[in-house]
Amino acid sequence: MKRVTMRIEFDDSRWIGWGKVALLDAIARDGSITTAAKSLGMSYRRAWQLVHALNTMFQEPLVQSDRGGTDGGGTTLTPLGQEVVTRYRRVEGRLNMLTQQAFHELEQRLAPPRTRRTK
Repeated sequence: MKRVTMRIEFDDSRWIGWGKVALLDAIARDGSITTAAKSLGMSYRRAWQLVHALNTMFQEPLVQSDRGGTDGGGTTLTPLGQEVVTRYRRVEGRLNMLTQQAFHELEQRLAPPRTRRTK
């Protein structure tokens, strides 16, 4: 199966790619940066760095955290965060569909996978 990874570069220092979007998806699903990071095999520190980068990239934050309390706090995507994920996934889906069509014939002509020799 062919798969395309996509990175949207706004300028030299601001971009969104599959990893940042996967983190946003996991935060939306889990309601926690800690749990989202663990589910992606990422350190909490790295996840927090990415959230900070995402939150400062736009005029409004993409991720909102509520401190603990009687309900225990939690983390959610803002409406803008949800929109970023939706737009990214929509374009990614179209790009993957085009890739499937454009490279189907070439995929049939791939050499068999090489096996690694063990010592």
